[in-house]
Amino acid sequence: LGGQTGLNMAMELSKNGILDELGVELLGTKLSAIDQAEDRDLFKQLMEELNQPIPESEIVNTVEGAVAFAATIGYPVIVRPAFTLGGMCANEEELREIAENGLKLSPVTQCLIERSIAGYKEIEYEVMRDSADNALVVCNMENFDPVGIHTGDSIVFAPAQTMSDYENQMLRDASLSIIRALKIEGGCNVQLALDPHSFKYYVIEVNPRVSRSSALASKATGYPIAKGIIRLFFLGDRGIQSLN
Repeated sequence: LGGQTGLNMAMELSKNGILDELGVELLGTKLSAIDQAEDRDLFKQLMEELNQPIPESEIVNTVEGAVAFAATIGYPVIVRPAFTLGGMCANEEELREIAENGLKLSPVTQCLIERSIAGYKEIEYEVMRDSADNALVVCNMENFDPVGIHTGDSIVFAPAQTMSDYENQMLRDASLSIIRALKIEGGCNVQLALDPHSFKYYVIEVNPRVSRSSALASKATGYPIAKGIIRLFFLGDRGIQSLN
């Protein structure tokens, strides 16, 4: 069991006191880091503290709040429910439907409504960190389709094919600063949007877990991500170094 369901179950077990009651230790990334990465409001605050650019957005807890904010920035907009998946809306009818479903499915009844940046390049960085703050980028990846097409419906290249070295270093530094600020111990996937006509970029989101892109990154580079994460669980600050 893994992915988003695994994160949600870990958070629910902790919230209900079951982990403490049974003396169960959560291996790897701490609950506080998962919460900060998955809670849209907390993540937005952290990006602002790091001076990392994010699209104009608003946290809402009702459908009417989502509609009101969308009216101020215009369509299309992106709906990102906390702890679950959302989508892009081209009009108010779509927004009402997706926001209502997102709020129902979100464990904290919370959605982030943000300005659409469809058309930007969608770039991902697979990053790992251990408890001694050793961090590395396993691989960068580039979606064949731009932002606006879900990564699950696109083709992904590893490594990225159309970025300059300057753009790669810029997004690499951003990804490393984010995983360190979140204090993630293990692997994570950082998603970014890069303007194809300038050096402007936005942080889309961070998955504090391995994703389907992780398998691609591991295969493309030959770097044993799964083996590294297991060693992080049991070797702590020697996890990443032990792979060298």
